[in-house]
Amino acid sequence: MEVRRAKVLGFCMGVRRAVDMAAEAVALPGAKAPSADTGSRVYTLGPLIHNPQALESLKGLGVEILKEDNLPSCLDNSTVIIRAHGVAPQIEADLVRRGAHVVDATCPRVKASQMKAKALASQGYRIFLAGEKNHAEIIGMQGYVASELCAVVGDQDEAERAAKELCEKNKNIKTALIGQTTITPEEYLAIGEGIKKIFPDLEIINSICGATRDRQEALRDLCTKVDGMIIAGGKRSANTRRLLDIARAEFARLDGSGVARKAWLVETPDEIPSEAFAYSVIGLAAGASTPDSIIDAMEAALRIQPPFLP
Repeated sequence: MEVRRAKVLGFCMGVRRAVDMAAEAVALPGAKAPSADTGSRVYTLGPLIHNPQALESLKGLGVEILKEDNLPSCLDNSTVIIRAHGVAPQIEADLVRRGAHVVDATCPRVKASQMKAKALASQGYRIFLAGEKNHAEIIGMQGYVASELCAVVGDQDEAERAAKELCEKNKNIKTALIGQTTITPEEYLAIGEGIKKIFPDLEIINSICGATRDRQEALRDLCTKVDGMIIAGGKRSANTRRLLDIARAEFARLDGSGVARKAWLVETPDEIPSEAFAYSVIGLAAGASTPDSIIDAMEAALRIQPPFLP
């Protein structure tokens, strides 16, 4: 079997930066894993990134995960690392009040979107956020805008419905759209078109991460050259799930009315389906939160022909 990698795959700048910052925090003098003593402790607020293997590696270094809805009353002598997806400013302020030393590992691209949302909100804009309602990035960004002038929308129909509702509240203010950094351009455009039916002067902010676009474009190119596709990454990762959707859509488009080639999202080599080994040429892509070690392990596993196949 021939294994072909996407030209761009794996850790993006924002994820690598967050992981490095966590490792540096553990390496500081006096830092240690949470324990019964009163030494300095290192936490992340929620999972730093959406990849179970990377999180397990951080745990091995002594980094534990705090839940936003169950914070200790006192975080003195503790370092709390803000995840790559960012958090609401109110949450960060609460950490400081509890005594934590806060390390902001928010992806710079996400931080730029947060600051844009804050600036637009201060100017009285009505703001639409395009993305997944329960995703950490969107939840964090909501903290920068007034709730009565903000709506989170996931598709074109939802966007149009939300626009009609907000139009009834206040018709004479400016309107802007900011997207989750991992949304596809096609999704973002469709959502914008839905809002424009109600607010023709909508300002669409360029918020899609270039690293996300690069990985999606590299995947589309690879789909034209392989018989099937393995997407390596965490199943909770939004950008990784989108890669799976793109691969399946591309195969369906390229194969027309025939039987579409298959794509799978797998977290570990053990999850690679036996069917994948029957292909002559298999593609390998990975989400922006997938470590290099996992990608290498996937490729090595794919190159080993199972004994039950000729």
